[in-house]
Amino acid sequence: MAKNRFSSGDGPSQRQLRVGELIRRRLSDVLIRGDVHDPDLGRMLVTVGEVRCSPDLKVATVYVAPLGATLGGEAAEAMLLALRRNSRELRHLVAQDLTLKFAPELRFRLDETFDRLDETRRMFSDETVQRDIAQRDEDDDAE
Repeated sequence: MAKNRFSSGDGPSQRQLRVGELIRRRLSDVLIRGDVHDPDLGRMLVTVGEVRCSPDLKVATVYVAPLGATLGGEAAEAMLLALRRNSRELRHLVAQDLTLKFAPELRFRLDETFDRLDETRRMFSDETVQRDIAQRDEDDDAE
């Protein structure tokens, strides 16, 4: 198989990124408007953080988080169950505006980015880490 001369690594292609962003926007619109005929899903506030597409664009992994709830709680599990239960309808609604040969299968996963961000902020605010950073800055200034 020939290499793509525009590709510079193992990461996603420009097409994968573009389609993923289109799916993310469309799915967010569908969830905000409440187009799905599930009252459980209609009551939930869902944040769609990212969508990663497979190289053939047939599978889209959607990273979601419940708005205003912790990821490990019951709200997150209920949200995932509701999204997975309605994945066929969501797939149909998302694919209406996309001009793709195939409607991608939607797979939902919890987005843990926000939790990792909070942990990183907590770590950087630690007193010993602040002291180490200040020491490194002083060493750099001395050189």
